[in-house]
Amino acid sequence: MAIDLSKMRAKLQAAEGKQKSSGKDLFWKPTDGESVIRIVPDRDGDPFREFWFHYGVGDAAGFLSPKKNFGEEDVLDAYVRKLFNDGSEESREEAKKLMAKQRFFSPVIVRGEEEKGVRLWGYSKTVYQKLLQLVLNPEYGDITDSEEGTDLTINYGKKAGQMFPTTEIFPSRRSSPLHTDRNIAKEFMDTDIDYGSVFSRKTPDEVKVLLENHLSGETDDSDDGTGSTHYAADEDAADQAFKSLLSA
Repeated sequence: MAIDLSKMRAKLQAAEGKQKSSGKDLFWKPTDGESVIRIVPDRDGDPFREFWFHYGVGDAAGFLSPKKNFGEEDVLDAYVRKLFNDGSEESREEAKKLMAKQRFFSPVIVRGEEEKGVRLWGYSKTVYQKLLQLVLNPEYGDITDSEEGTDLTINYGKKAGQMFPTTEIFPSRRSSPLHTDRNIAKEFMDTDIDYGSVFSRKTPDEVKVLLENHLSGETDDSDDGTGSTHYAADEDAADQAFKSLLSA
């Protein structure tokens, strides 16, 4: 029997995808204009992952909040609460800079770039709410279904008169398979994203050192910043406006 070339292509794509599963190539963010994506079904039935990150702690790259993600007590969380309780405008602004920020992530296939395999799309709470409204709309059913799911057109950019870009989501009017080749579709669905290696995690002791350096004006150049430029991708106007406060 001759070799099934479609299966061989699927195996190659899967192997390449797994090699990228913990690297920066894993992340996708929309560019100005339109992109068409498909959210890939997750094995546990929830393709929307929530994480909390700290940014702006000295020169450290973004890292997972020990308190918000893992329930660990850490001095940064306590310091932020203290700043809010102090009540002054200056303290509140500093608290807003240091407090954990919520981000959401979904595994996606980008139409026209299927050869790149499953990638991770990071987005804001506003976009997350739009996606949930779509998921709960009975007219569409399961938008991640591998046979009869729904592609999403992402329209990203600034509108006339706006200072910051926004993200609009338009579901396709017709259902479609995840991929016309079921073997490739299966490989997409079998792709595991190792979230534990994708995002930078700090121990409470490491966070304490970062905070001490931040308060003393020292910088920390030891973090390679893996993924740090990607979490903040695809922000809506509210996200962008808030980040402008952080960099002011």
